[in-house]
Amino acid sequence: MSRKKQRCLRRESLPHDCVELILERLDVDSLMRFKAVSKQWKSTIESPFFQRRQLTHGQQSRGNPDVVMVSLYPDDIRDPVVESLSRLVLGSSSSVSIPTPWDADNTQFLVPYNSCDGLVSVLLSSTFIMVSEQMVSPVVIPTTRWYRPLPLCKLQQLMFDLGRSFYDLHYVVPSLGFGKDKITGTYKPVWLYNSSEIGRDNATTCEVFDFSTNSWRYVSPASPYRIFGCPDPVYVDGSLHWFTECEEEPKILSFDLHTEAFQVVCKAPFANVDDLDIAICDLDNRLCVWEKKWPNQVIWSFDSANKTWQKMCSIDLATTSQWFGRCTHVLLPLALFDGKKKLLFYCRERREALVELDLQSNTYDVVFHDFSIGDPVCYFQSLISIS
Repeated sequence: MSRKKQRCLRRESLPHDCVELILERLDVDSLMRFKAVSKQWKSTIESPFFQRRQLTHGQQSRGNPDVVMVSLYPDDIRDPVVESLSRLVLGSSSSVSIPTPWDADNTQFLVPYNSCDGLVSVLLSSTFIMVSEQMVSPVVIPTTRWYRPLPLCKLQQLMFDLGRSFYDLHYVVPSLGFGKDKITGTYKPVWLYNSSEIGRDNATTCEVFDFSTNSWRYVSPASPYRIFGCPDPVYVDGSLHWFTECEEEPKILSFDLHTEAFQVVCKAPFANVDDLDIAICDLDNRLCVWEKKWPNQVIWSFDSANKTWQKMCSIDLATTSQWFGRCTHVLLPLALFDGKKKLLFYCRERREALVELDLQSNTYDVVFHDFSIGDPVCYFQSLISIS
């Protein structure tokens, strides 16, 4: 009997439920190749139930996320900047370029601070700046190259209709929010934006994208508080979060993706909101706020059970200045890794390095360095797609 037939017999003699348990422990790149083994394996790997189990197992066993980066590599200062999507596996020394469906168009794009179950939202930046009808916001899976373009929301359509006169409004366009309804498992892109500048009476307008109908719909009532344009909204544990524009007492606004209702998180331990001095983020599925007060930057963590803020750690800005200089902006966090013992962060002014802070020894080290790391976002490798 040939070796090939022997291998087939051995594979067929193994119960398929055992095969599934083995497959869900593999990385995404291997699973993409194994789809060619048989129709049954392909059907299993493409099953939403299997994909969620594989993602959960990967998060629990591996722990460390990957980093996807929009890197800027200008070959010539006279040429337009060419952007590329790259993946960095934490602990490696180099990044891997990821082909994207719009590479042939030489399209530039941005990666907002949004990642959920391996799905990353991106914004085609060159078309956004030009306010053209091609201003789409795809949702991408970096590991599988899958992507889903979204049609224009009402705000984007207004920008297109007004053309360059839109800039006369001096309107700060907020970033797209993206997350998941924890009850139904439904993924939801969300645009929340201030309304008075665009001729509406309400404080804000909220649009939610429905993948089943491929269309945007309004959520009413929207937030009663105007939102701060920067930084990006952050997804944590079934809700999206923004800073409010309230001058007397800054607040963090929460939008539950299941009930589609807004509420205010309890008072935070900071005095004011400025996009240069503060940032909101998700670290280990907890809502965190980074506040810069030279010569330190303090990280506050929100305990949702007790509704209290706790000081997580502090970064010595004098030490990090050897890589970033004396930054005007707050340093931005990416993730906790190595068993929550290390904190990964970068500077959005000088996008040249990813730096880690060892929370136990309070020492710093460079994880990755390049001419430009672009706009990084952490995510877990996933097969999950949205039909």
